[in-house]
Amino acid sequence: MGCKEAYRQWCTDTYFDEDTKKELLAIEGQEAEIEDRFYRQLEFGTGGLRGVIGAGTNRMNIYTVRQATQGLANYIIACGGQEKGVAIAYDSRRMSPEFATEAALCLNANGIKTYRFESLRPTPELSFAVRELGCIAGIVITASHNPREYNGYKVYWEDGAQITPPHDKNILAEVAKVTEFSQVKTMDQSEAEKKGLYVTIGAELDDKYMEQLKKQSIHPELIRKAAKDIRIVYTPLHGTGNLPVRRVLKELGFENVYVVKEQELPDGAFPTVAYPNPEDEKAWTLALELAKEVDADIVLATDPDADRLGVYAKDTKTGEYVSFTGNMSGMLIAEYILRERTATGTMPQNPALVETIVTTDMAKVIAADYGVKLIEVLTGFKYIGEQIKLFEQNHTYNYVFGLEESYGCLAGTYARDKDACVAVMMLCEVAAFYKLQGKTLWDAMVDMYEKYGYFKEGLVTLTLKGIDGANQIQQMMSDARNNPPKTLGGHQVLAVRDYKEDTRKDMVTGEVTATGLPSSNVLYYEILDNAWCCVRPSGTEPKIKYYFGVKGTSFSDAAAKLEALKKDMVAE
Repeated sequence: MGCKEAYRQWCTDTYFDEDTKKELLAIEGQEAEIEDRFYRQLEFGTGGLRGVIGAGTNRMNIYTVRQATQGLANYIIACGGQEKGVAIAYDSRRMSPEFATEAALCLNANGIKTYRFESLRPTPELSFAVRELGCIAGIVITASHNPREYNGYKVYWEDGAQITPPHDKNILAEVAKVTEFSQVKTMDQSEAEKKGLYVTIGAELDDKYMEQLKKQSIHPELIRKAAKDIRIVYTPLHGTGNLPVRRVLKELGFENVYVVKEQELPDGAFPTVAYPNPEDEKAWTLALELAKEVDADIVLATDPDADRLGVYAKDTKTGEYVSFTGNMSGMLIAEYILRERTATGTMPQNPALVETIVTTDMAKVIAADYGVKLIEVLTGFKYIGEQIKLFEQNHTYNYVFGLEESYGCLAGTYARDKDACVAVMMLCEVAAFYKLQGKTLWDAMVDMYEKYGYFKEGLVTLTLKGIDGANQIQQMMSDARNNPPKTLGGHQVLAVRDYKEDTRKDMVTGEVTATGLPSSNVLYYEILDNAWCCVRPSGTEPKIKYYFGVKGTSFSDAAAKLEALKKDMVAE
């Protein structure tokens, strides 16, 4: 069916509600807009759905959510997992509660029990709930840190991590088979509740989740010592983090926690930020104003579904607040955990630290310093969560920490996804640790650079929307794959890893070996002088991403090396 035929069907078929039809009739004659809404079925990727909210096959709406859920239901039934049920959570975005309900009722109509949270919850709590309730799968309705017009649908499997092979491809295949809305089942909520299929969950799971967070604290006594002196500013950016973050900090004993009032309450319109992402410096305006007002030691922001954490901390020399990348805050927590678990004798046998291939190389140096195994995985925290499962199944390593460069990390194994709530808790404990030594987090970060080297990373993202953009991204990847650079940033390229082809080619000897990781459309360049670059299309947005990393002898040396690398790589 072409764009125009699909458009006419949505405007006339009795299956679609009147509001949907009204929205579509309002764009009658706008050919480009109609094409963008109907040129494809909103893609169910290896993690789920993500797209602009609105009417059409290429939009997030109750119909595309139901269609995807029917495919998931078919796979659950094929696996014989319908008796285990599915946990469902959602964030503060527009239409999130409605999409969560529609997903639940579709599963219920297929005879699958659902456990839907009574109100918005952080994504990591959904990951925890899947295992706590013994579910076969989980769904969270969120577009994470995307702009306000987006929403999304992430799928988790029974291990609590986002779906990985073979389940991701198998679910994708089942979703692809649901080509007609007549194949999609749903039922009335009151009927589903009477049959015991639609179950509402809430406070009991919150309490259990909170207990798991607090178990990750290594030195609660240090928090009590510093509780009156340390000042923390926090913003949930209108998302799900407000209640759990404030609760865990209060229960641990932190007394001076200041929340940005204008951003405290959930609001899918995100009225104070165009882009609710702690990676965006514009999102910090109000938090930094409050920080200066109360003389905060640490300033924290979580994204709408509270799986990413952004950080600012005071530079004692200048009195200014310094921005931390996800690599920097992750390294502060990682070193603290490795050092203090070693010192207190609580480090498990065969400890492992897990990071993605585009995360800082400082992790390798720190892990080696403490005799901890460092394992690299593909981009996406689901691969870190998968390692926890594999460690337990194979009795190989004990997970102590995992992180990715995009502001996500996890301490503990109670969840299998990145958790900004535990990251806040751990980073505040680290801040208390250094506060008692007369240092800020920035002072501690400088100490780490002096000890391990001035590692610096960067990211350049190009957005290319629509049909032409998708084709252009594919062509850029093809060109890079077929014409690998010999030098980058003034240094020789030592090897090229092509994760799609599962090859690592040594550019000096010509030897080709396997990467050892699953297939993914990613190119990685190993460069002389401890540098690297990586390029990949985004799995959730119309973007192509370029990652860079260097090691310098000073801040200025690292900055110069990174700039040279960016200039060469993006020019390629």
